[in-house]
Amino acid sequence: MNIRIGQGIDFHRLQPGLELWLGGILIASERGCVAHSDGDVLLHAVCDALLGAAGLRDIGYYFPDNDPEFSGIDSKILLKRTYDLICDKGYTIINIDCTVCLEKPKIAVYIPEMKNTVSAILGSIPENISIKATTTEKLGFTGREEGVVAIAVVLLSK
Repeated sequence: MNIRIGQGIDFHRLQPGLELWLGGILIASERGCVAHSDGDVLLHAVCDALLGAAGLRDIGYYFPDNDPEFSGIDSKILLKRTYDLICDKGYTIINIDCTVCLEKPKIAVYIPEMKNTVSAILGSIPENISIKATTTEKLGFTGREEGVVAIAVVLLSK
């Protein structure tokens, strides 16, 4: 069996008055991500991790932020298209581990729904998806509530 690990990371600036999407879920927040798509850093990090593990470049290659087709697009669509790409190469997902770094709002209550959403898109079970949340203890741009970061690691088999 061929086992492959991939890692992805995404950052977005936060701005008042915009929607905050994380893990395919709309989060109640005064600030949302400035982005070409819906700005879902968690799903973008997962896409990059999947693509990296399969040796398929990065999310920007397949879904460039200067292409009008992807303006405001739901990142669940990007995740599904990414999943199709790795499936076409013969890969299956063993597990995904993610961390979201965000000072506010607290998102722990949303995590079960995020896991269900991600697992449904990827044809997996929620137990194969780990999503954690942390703050940066008021340090850096996330600590100042200027932005959000998500990190994802995936394990694929072929």
